[in-house]
Amino acid sequence: MSTTRTRAEAEDEGESAARAPVIPVTMQALVLDGIGFEHLAVRSVPTPHPGPRQLLARVDAAGICSSILKIIDQGSRHPMLFGWDVTKHPLILGDEGSITLVEIGEQVRGRYQLGQRYVIQAAVDHGPINHPERYRDNGRGIERLGVGYTLPGHLAEYMLVTEEILEAQCLLPLQDRPLPYAHAALSEPLACIISGHDHHMHLVQETPLSPRGVLKGLRPGGVTVIIGAGTMGRMHVDLALSYRPRVVVSVDHHDERLEQVRRLFGGRALKLGTTLLTVNSNATDLKELVGTLTDGRGADDVIVAAGSGKAIEAAQELAARYAVLHLFGSLRKGEDIINLNTTTVHYREINVTGSAGGSPWDVARALDLMTSGELDPGAHISLIGELGHVIELLKQAKARLIEGKAVVYPHRRTGEIRAVHSWSAEDERAYLAGGGS
Repeated sequence: MSTTRTRAEAEDEGESAARAPVIPVTMQALVLDGIGFEHLAVRSVPTPHPGPRQLLARVDAAGICSSILKIIDQGSRHPMLFGWDVTKHPLILGDEGSITLVEIGEQVRGRYQLGQRYVIQAAVDHGPINHPERYRDNGRGIERLGVGYTLPGHLAEYMLVTEEILEAQCLLPLQDRPLPYAHAALSEPLACIISGHDHHMHLVQETPLSPRGVLKGLRPGGVTVIIGAGTMGRMHVDLALSYRPRVVVSVDHHDERLEQVRRLFGGRALKLGTTLLTVNSNATDLKELVGTLTDGRGADDVIVAAGSGKAIEAAQELAARYAVLHLFGSLRKGEDIINLNTTTVHYREINVTGSAGGSPWDVARALDLMTSGELDPGAHISLIGELGHVIELLKQAKARLIEGKAVVYPHRRTGEIRAVHSWSAEDERAYLAGGGS
């Protein structure tokens, strides 16, 4: 257990008022100092002091994102590290979480208050302010940094909220939103889905003589195909229903994933008047099915939420004229050059797009949708644990043994990882109060 300090003795009254009464001298954090799991550990490290224009936050809950695996596998070679040497300057990982402010830098005290709750947009559109010398070419030309990459991450008991985050307006207040910690922590992955759907641009004309307009988002009343029913694929289905398409087709080759899609979203789809189909790609000719659903025209929106080049290549043939083909799932380096049927793209006038991360607006939108009940983040949570479980959870994610999101509570100490079918505010309250293993 960490020792504590009050830090009040050597500080004047104004400084003490801007600080939590007790902050640990050391904290537990997930630290990476090289390539591979052998360089990953939960360690005791000094609790950081915020600088004059920084904040210190307590991490209330943190999500486990599979993108962490790429950092572990690539270390300093990861493109979002920009040459940062993790052997000299280890990273604290974690791009998803919810936080509470516990200490405020002297130059920003009028803007923030102790006890305020926030979430952070992890894709920070700002160049380096701190430690530019650690980046390639002293950080020149870098326009986006990442929380849990070179900026401190959520997989720790406490984290610094740095100037880059504040200046890029990536600190989003929860204000009066009564969201549980775990739900708020999922605002970041849900924001990626919101951003992705905003990349869908359909050209429309009211009459042949009308100028073209743009319909943003999935086509209402249309047919949407989502390839991949893993965690992010299910989030795509969740949000896709909000656009009120006529049909949503969820595709995967794992029957258990498809069953989960039916269990989670079948009732909601029925209420909205949307036909939700779950299709095993190993047992069904997807092109023939889409042709039957659309009288041969093709799907209006095709989202590939799977890291498969073959899936992307096959998805091209599902798209209707003026459709959007969205490459959401990234491919491994060395496997990312695939065949593109330019004839299909040209004559069907397909918009091919991709998306990676989002903006602060997307996080704010995710919070609004969760607060209104339009999205239920608890439906996507399948595992609950503590900081000491993170490495095991990441290994399970790498082995593709996790169906859903894993969330950890860095300040909770519990015996084992808890499997759940969903996670509500009541579940969280009981868990944090000690009710449940």
